[in-house]
Amino acid sequence: MYQHILVPLDGSRTASLALGKAAALAKVFKSKVTLATVVDTHAFAHAGAELTIGHREYIAAANANADNMLAQAAADLAKEGVDAATKRVDVHAPHEGIITAANEAGADLIVMGSHGRHGMQKLLLGSVAQRVLTHTTLPVLVVRGE
Repeated sequence: MYQHILVPLDGSRTASLALGKAAALAKVFKSKVTLATVVDTHAFAHAGAELTIGHREYIAAANANADNMLAQAAADLAKEGVDAATKRVDVHAPHEGIITAANEAGADLIVMGSHGRHGMQKLLLGSVAQRVLTHTTLPVLVVRGE
């Protein structure tokens, strides 16, 4: 049914839960899996020139962290008999990076976690899952935390 599943990862517990669901689906449908993470390359966009060094250090650390997270998730899936490609997307808006990764991979399903934020926290931080749902035509399986 699903030939290629994209799983966005952010290091959260709900992303780990989504990874488990995606692994189960991949086994049943013999699907390809692509693991993706988004690195915000514009974190210092409005900072002064004095923070340029900090920006380079941030990008280097964020990229290393993202690569390590992707490698660990791919290794976890491999232990379950599921091969996964990995993709790091460098963009400011996480939902845009997720949708771009899904389209570039040729995914026909996105399986992602939702933090389940409410009230002021949702207003301030937003909902990446909600934005993905409203900006993609692909089916999205949203996995909620326990």
